[in-house]
Amino acid sequence: MTKIEINGASLAYDEAGAGSVVVLLHAGIADRRMWHAQVPALAARHRVIVPDLRGYGDSELPTTPFTHHDDVLGLLDALGVERAALVGCSFGGRVAVDTALAHPDRVSALALFGAPVSGNEWSEETEQLWEDLVGDVDPEDFAATAAGEVRFWVVGPTRQPADVDPELIRFAEEMDRRALAAEQALSAIEVGELDPPAIDRLHELRMPVLTAAGADDLPDIRRLADRIAAEAPQGRRLPDIPAAAHLLPLERPTEVNAALLDFLP
Repeated sequence: MTKIEINGASLAYDEAGAGSVVVLLHAGIADRRMWHAQVPALAARHRVIVPDLRGYGDSELPTTPFTHHDDVLGLLDALGVERAALVGCSFGGRVAVDTALAHPDRVSALALFGAPVSGNEWSEETEQLWEDLVGDVDPEDFAATAAGEVRFWVVGPTRQPADVDPELIRFAEEMDRRALAAEQALSAIEVGELDPPAIDRLHELRMPVLTAAGADDLPDIRRLADRIAAEAPQGRRLPDIPAAAHLLPLERPTEVNAALLDFLP
């Protein structure tokens, strides 16, 4: 792990390999450790940079206002990277899309796994699924909240916990407890948003874009993968990956690695 000052904050990142640059952006219920299976596969031909977003993992959270997408730009600047492919899962995908729209000349390609986008509103179906699968939880109880979020996102609405590798559930809950503490701290800070947001700007994504989702992920997420691929001029949608939900890089690393190696320049 290395730390570097970006826009007044100390961000942690890992780096491996050489070649064209790929930046891996983690989910909001996780941290940079979720990419452990991708780094060695990609580093065989790419320079792979894996940060913790501000406030998450080992990165710091000063109280000054910031935006995640400008932090990504700052990381590229600090590391002397002119252009990079951005790979994002879940919230990391949202940050990747925002970065590509805010700084299009710096992003060579986008690969998005289970990615929402800024400005998207969740459907009533998704809200009802949360009520059915999780219900009310005390937001101050990080263990209970993490268990609920992992049930919702990692297990998914079409499976039971017994259908999923218990080690994946354990690791996801451990990462999410840490992420929940980050999100609580972030709620007290001014975190800027892309303006206008991404949802009606997907046609501006001129770089190659790959989208994917797990077959057991939320219908909203799968529909967003369809929409991004349809509206981005160079968009391509992978078929839903079977027996997987929201954290595809962790749950189906072989398929994700193969897709990335095929797609990345």
